[in-house]
Amino acid sequence: MTNEKYAQTFTFDKGLTLKNRFVMAPMTTKMSFYDGVITEDEKRYYHMRSKEVGAVITAAANVSENGKGWEGELGVYDDKHIAGLSDLAASIKVNGTKAFLQLYHGGRITQSSVLKGTQPVAPSSVKALRPNSEVPRELEEEEIYRIIDDYKEAAIRAVKAGFDGIELHGANTYLIQQFFSPHSNRRTDQWGGSMEKRFTFIDKLVDAVTAAAKEAAAEPFIVGYRFSPEEIETPGIRFNETLYLVEKLCQKPLDYLHVSLRDYKQVSQLDDYQDKPMLAYLNEQIDGRIPFISVGDIRTGEDAKAALENSELVALGRVLLSDPNWVSKVMADKEEMIRYNVAEEERDVLALTNGVWGFMQGMMPDRLR
Repeated sequence: MTNEKYAQTFTFDKGLTLKNRFVMAPMTTKMSFYDGVITEDEKRYYHMRSKEVGAVITAAANVSENGKGWEGELGVYDDKHIAGLSDLAASIKVNGTKAFLQLYHGGRITQSSVLKGTQPVAPSSVKALRPNSEVPRELEEEEIYRIIDDYKEAAIRAVKAGFDGIELHGANTYLIQQFFSPHSNRRTDQWGGSMEKRFTFIDKLVDAVTAAAKEAAAEPFIVGYRFSPEEIETPGIRFNETLYLVEKLCQKPLDYLHVSLRDYKQVSQLDDYQDKPMLAYLNEQIDGRIPFISVGDIRTGEDAKAALENSELVALGRVLLSDPNWVSKVMADKEEMIRYNVAEEERDVLALTNGVWGFMQGMMPDRLR
């Protein structure tokens, strides 16, 4: 058995221990029922990939009915979801693996057809720069506080369902990120304008959710935060603004930060930050104050080792779709046995339905074909 860093246990300050440094990254499944209730297919999909990693972060679960981004999305906006979520947590928590539920609101990244005719909402009435996007309705202040309450209630449901933690999905251009982005947030009240004011929603949200989770949970319960470091829009979030965001989040009662990257070696768009990967700059900014999860095209044990030079934990995505036993093969130095490609007829065996199959298309670089 290897003695690499990724094989070591990791204990959060609250006392929750992961059996190794590998985390399953949140990936859209599109497997739930129309009302957000989990299906047997979805439980099977998670159970199959939960035995070897230290923790699993689920796909996004919407905290508000008007936050649904796509059909087949997991829901956590109503007490009716608790029973199914409890089954989900149990399906993940096998062999000592911990279960984290990702909480999210789609904001403007949805369509009225998904919301059964209701117009999407966002910080400002500015549509996203992507195909088929719709102009959202600007949220009233009382609605913003209601959404913060929705996140709090969702966190409490996660506790009741037996999860070990939650992750606030502040990445991938969804509502939390929309408040911080100068493209989607053109407000001139306390919720927008300057970079400091664009942080207001995140500030209040993190405080509210961490307090609610602390009050609800009898056992150690983890609250993490995921973020995307840059946007391509103009105006949009730039890397220097993300370093500000990370600095502010390090001062919050969070248990970890989790970056969203396509490639752990990815370099910033900004000329001032091209000497090394964004991961390295982020790790320097965090400076050991809060555990950091890296991610991005981790295919091999060497990739994981390299990513862990700038993080405490490393998230795995598509490799766990093609080979649920990737971790044990890496740990046993048997990487030649890893399955990287999946034939169409193997989909059902690996529980690769709907959304997750999309992650598999064209996933492998030439070096691993």
